[in-house]
Amino acid sequence: METSVKQILRLMLVAFLAIASGASMAQNISVATGGTGGVYYPMGGGIAAVLSKYVPGMQATAEVTGGSVDNLKLINSGKPYVGFSMSDAAQDALKGEDKFKGHKVPLRTLAILYPNRMHVVTVEGRGINSFADLKGKRVSTGSPGSATEVMAFRLIEAAGMDKDKDLKRERLGAAESVNAIKDGKIDAFFWVGGLPTAAVSDLASTPGTKIKMVDHANLVAAMNKKYGNLYVEDVIPKSVYKGMDADNHQATVQNILVANESMDEKTAYNIVKAIFDHKADIVAVHKEAENIKLENQKKDATPVPWHPGAIKYMAEKGVKLN
Repeated sequence: METSVKQILRLMLVAFLAIASGASMAQNISVATGGTGGVYYPMGGGIAAVLSKYVPGMQATAEVTGGSVDNLKLINSGKPYVGFSMSDAAQDALKGEDKFKGHKVPLRTLAILYPNRMHVVTVEGRGINSFADLKGKRVSTGSPGSATEVMAFRLIEAAGMDKDKDLKRERLGAAESVNAIKDGKIDAFFWVGGLPTAAVSDLASTPGTKIKMVDHANLVAAMNKKYGNLYVEDVIPKSVYKGMDADNHQATVQNILVANESMDEKTAYNIVKAIFDHKADIVAVHKEAENIKLENQKKDATPVPWHPGAIKYMAEKGVKLN
């Protein structure tokens, strides 16, 4: 009887240790994305699904946020996050500037994702035909926790306008901006996102509404002169959104996936490997993921240093990042 009890206790101990060992191996991680009307959230959901499926022991979830600035602050919280960010906001966080003044965030780049295109959106009948026409209008410059707001402010500055004095300014995300413009509460809005952005497509497809995209590529040089070579002149083809009469000449900035520098090399390597090895799964969620390409991963393509785990994976693929 005593032997039987000892055997049972031994088996219970073995089972407990196995459970404890498995628990210690489990990794819960959050993917900080953006609002539901943009590209960050669905693509972040696709990335979370890939990590949960292909990284042993990892359980990843996509989290709705205000956007890049919020994501960078979450990464600085010490909790297990990877996050989407525009490279300009990430540079500010790394240096402790602008919205991060006095609070440097120890960031590392995991991957170059896709180009983020600035949309300056209005509709016919609001009297806006050029960027200068925004003066005196009711305009949303993006949600408070977004890099849309960062880039919008820089464009307004480059145009020689004052964001507080020259605009009747609102701070709304993409989906909220579309609802507001439909309801006549605003005349135009800024949004930085991939193509197509669901909320903008929704506006363009609204019966009785004709979308107008405001050109602003001419402001890129002034922005780069002050903030570094973060922006490029780009084009949103007229075929992207219903009702566009011409291609939209606009400013583009890169999106990057970042983590805290404290993330261990193995975890970062596994995340990067899963994303690139199973990119098709993410493309199935949003086609902008087609732009997550090995040839776009370059040392100077991001203002944030590369994570050693990303460097290791890229080296295996013949891409040198250091």
